[in-house]
Amino acid sequence: MKTTGLRRSLAWLPVVWCLTRLVLLLFVLKVYIFPGPDVTSDVHVIYQGWYGVLSSGTFPLHDVTWQYPPAAALAILSPGLLPFLDYATAFFVLVCVTDAAVLALMTWAGRRPGRSLRGAWVWVTGVPLLGPTVYARYDVMVTAVAMAALLAGARHPRAMGALAAFGALLKVWPVMLLLAARRRSAWVSALMTGIAVTGVFALAMPGAFAFLTFQRDRGTEVESLGALVFHVARHFGWRGEVKLNYGSIEFLGPYVSEVSTGALFLTGAAFGWLVLWRLLARRFEEHTLADAAFVAVLMFTTTSRVISPQYMVWLVGLAAVCLYFPGSRMRLPVVLVLVASFVTVLEFPFYFGSVVASDGLGLTLLFLRNGLLVAAALIAARALWKATVPGTVPARVAPQPARAGETPVSS
Repeated sequence: MKTTGLRRSLAWLPVVWCLTRLVLLLFVLKVYIFPGPDVTSDVHVIYQGWYGVLSSGTFPLHDVTWQYPPAAALAILSPGLLPFLDYATAFFVLVCVTDAAVLALMTWAGRRPGRSLRGAWVWVTGVPLLGPTVYARYDVMVTAVAMAALLAGARHPRAMGALAAFGALLKVWPVMLLLAARRRSAWVSALMTGIAVTGVFALAMPGAFAFLTFQRDRGTEVESLGALVFHVARHFGWRGEVKLNYGSIEFLGPYVSEVSTGALFLTGAAFGWLVLWRLLARRFEEHTLADAAFVAVLMFTTTSRVISPQYMVWLVGLAAVCLYFPGSRMRLPVVLVLVASFVTVLEFPFYFGSVVASDGLGLTLLFLRNGLLVAAALIAARALWKATVPGTVPARVAPQPARAGETPVSS
């Protein structure tokens, strides 16, 4: 029966992937128009503009929307590998190819003894829940590197460290994959890779670290947890505005800086909890590395001043790796993240006008999506703590000796 189920799963995975990805490609190629704002404008306008600047041998030094580490240049320049296509089409094709590579990796890994194809199914079903936005950003490429790093973690710590460092130089957050790494070789490999790649970019292209200043000056984006304060306050006379600022739609006006500071405080508190967990954790199992990475990225995403829709693909990818391990404690948080992904496509781009207007529908969608993320973060953190920190899991009750004439019951 298990063999039959495995064969059916292996047969249906590529079918579902092909059907859902065909729909995504039809939307980003504008064969069909997805409701709401044009999610492909970042590729057609911003990415393609950066491509011209990066091709000249420098980073976009005077563009505040460039908020990415130096290796992000590789993703922006990658459409040059397909010169027979226009820039945007080449970018969408490469994202789709990366998506297919992740499916192949998760399927191959999931067939190994003691592993599960649930992770592959999380990826196949979770990505299209985010709608065409997921193919119109380079986050699938970053997530693919992070997933490969986690899958390599148990047997190949050096490879994991190198991949995590490279991923961090693509978009920072994969550095959190090293949180539960126990082997020094993983950290050494990450450090050496980071120094080498950073050094190459610093020497070859001016402005490799300009993104640090641009990130510092960001405000409170309208989809973030902190933004809920202003969405509600607008109904009680708050005098502020919603405006395109630093590449995203943000709130500007009274008390915005205070709420942004509060978000940074929550992020700092999350970091403090993670450090405390790492110091106290003693029970490490094969899935702990993935579970810890999922919890860390979930906490930082939820407390961030910015929760862009494409951030959800990070969580979907890490969730997939968690469920690749049958013993993972993250099943309920993974379900909550998948539901939050579907709500995300409703709030952007489907009903983004309502979100910007702070009307009833927009408020409902944001409270629901952000509430799901908060719940997932709290449940996941509690599960990780109980599974790894001594003294937090009740000891098993020792079996009582059987009385005369009774048959012992095996557990």
